[in-house]
Amino acid sequence: MRMVLLLLAVLAAAPGLAVADDATPAQSAIRRQEQAFARDDAAAAYAQAAPELHAMFPSPEIFMAMVRQGYAPVYRRKSFEFGESKTEGGVIAQRVHIIDANGEAWEALYTLETQPDGDLKITGCSLLKAEQSV
Repeated sequence: MRMVLLLLAVLAAAPGLAVADDATPAQSAIRRQEQAFARDDAAAAYAQAAPELHAMFPSPEIFMAMVRQGYAPVYRRKSFEFGESKTEGGVIAQRVHIIDANGEAWEALYTLETQPDGDLKITGCSLLKAEQSV
């Protein structure tokens, strides 16, 4: 939890971070995964994850089980809206504002990196309950 708060604080205040010029590719990758979760399409959701995540979760089914258990607001939500996007050293950090199925507000911070083949893949997602519920 402290790591998530620290990462969010750094992104909000660090002068060395640049606002992403074009967040569209990152948002497209996140949106593809989000839509795959909504369809329970494990293979499509897993395809948006970087090789590091594949190493930790070696099959689409294991990956989806982890998402269902640890990222329920991402897996099932009422709303999913993109916020601020920043880049540093080839890493894109994209905030997403989420309202879960129960009406609770969450902040997700996705990180993405361009892979050797040129594809942009999700390397992580930190989830933090927001201060207010809707």
